[in-house]
Amino acid sequence: MLLSAVAGVALLLSFPSYSLWWLAPIGVAASALAVHRRRPRTGALFGFITGVVFFAPLLSWTSTHVGPWPWVLLVGLQAAYFALQGLALAVVSPVVDRWRWSRPLVVGVLWVGQEALRGRTPFGGFPWGRLAFSQADAPTLRLAVLGGAPLVTFAVAVTGGLLLLALTRPAVSAKPMRRWVGAATLALGAVALTVIGYAVPLSTPSGPTVTVAIVQGNVPRMGLDFNAQRRAVLDNHVTATEELAADVASGKQPKPDLVIWPENSSDIDPLRNADAADAIDRAARAIGVPILVGAVLIGQQEGQVYNVGLVWESGQGVTARYTKQHPVPFAEYMPLRKWIEPIAKIVTDKAGLLRSDFQPGDASGVLKMGPATVGDVICFEIAYDGLVRDTVTDGAGLLVVQTNNATFNVDEARQQLAMVRLRAVEHGRESLMSSTVGISGFVDASGRVHQASGFFTRDVEVRQLHEGSGTTPATRLAYWPELVLSLAAVALLAGAVVLRRRSRG
Repeated sequence: MLLSAVAGVALLLSFPSYSLWWLAPIGVAASALAVHRRRPRTGALFGFITGVVFFAPLLSWTSTHVGPWPWVLLVGLQAAYFALQGLALAVVSPVVDRWRWSRPLVVGVLWVGQEALRGRTPFGGFPWGRLAFSQADAPTLRLAVLGGAPLVTFAVAVTGGLLLLALTRPAVSAKPMRRWVGAATLALGAVALTVIGYAVPLSTPSGPTVTVAIVQGNVPRMGLDFNAQRRAVLDNHVTATEELAADVASGKQPKPDLVIWPENSSDIDPLRNADAADAIDRAARAIGVPILVGAVLIGQQEGQVYNVGLVWESGQGVTARYTKQHPVPFAEYMPLRKWIEPIAKIVTDKAGLLRSDFQPGDASGVLKMGPATVGDVICFEIAYDGLVRDTVTDGAGLLVVQTNNATFNVDEARQQLAMVRLRAVEHGRESLMSSTVGISGFVDASGRVHQASGFFTRDVEVRQLHEGSGTTPATRLAYWPELVLSLAAVALLAGAVVLRRRSRG
């Protein structure tokens, strides 16, 4: 039980804001060792403990303004998938005991399978806390260009399996010299798998250069009530853009080709409110280039709203738009509202704030903005492999993440930026994250961050980016690495069940 808790702590410390990425495989190894040769129900219990210790602090930002119970329920749900993983690792113990060399691969495929399931269920899943997202500063990040987040997770989990095999091998070897040589060889294999990323060539965007400005307007104060001050938020972004235009005119800043505002930069529907439209158009007229505005639009039917990115050009208004495809359940819409809403109101007194349901879009966020073609993903969508990939395969030369972190804290923003870094490497696209309050910044195709803003500050950053046009192996392979590894996990479990029954017989 203690080892399970240690595993959760190691996993937590590998993620931002701690970013001790090398602890991730140690956490994997400790978790696998804790459940080995246990009964399935004991394995499930120990896996659940690891999950709670890991997810409770990792997701603590979800309780910032809605109270503790939604956070407790989310942590419990995510930890339940770790319980399934602990059960699975306990079930496959006979396989590992019979073919010891298979242990790293077994741990790897089961971890990928767990993340694949957790990232899709329920209500579209919640992929936060994937092993791959802990590796933004690690050489293993570069493996994303070959097989995306699933391959990075697999490599980290296999590394943990190699460490575990190195630790346990001396107990079964006959001669002392062979024991230590074998353990050292396995440990060196773990190190080699970690640093092999340095040998992986990355995709370098070679398309046209465009100058992009990020405007982080900030909000009047932190909290869910920022929506009640939505005009002040819009004015902040308009004013910051006008100040940028003045700096361009004076030569302090280069003239951008396009400007990116964050999610919720206009919670007043500019298509229904003339004052909001005039304010945005004034900013677009001042800077003289298209602005990507994060807006909330009111639907035709009562109770329907849309979270969108609008390309706004001076004198023309909206010339293109992207509607968020994956609204967040319980934050942007209430699943099964008739049955769940009464329960939600018991869980948190903030449930009544969710009076309208955000409607999902049905197309990728590929938008033409002046000389550039950007791929827009909104907030948590950056965690979902397919949504990001679709923008690249549909022609995006740059990746843009519009987000609103005003109701969270800096840890959530850092965790989200780590995902942007992985996506930039995965698809060979220079990227950026634009937030209302921070962190905003640019990310090159090697995953390095440039000109990151502070948290809860007003900031404007301008940088030249290169558009990408080719596709990486990860982009071309799409979901196949995850599918193959997940199917291997299912086959392994089925074989282990058969083996356990035969051994009992």
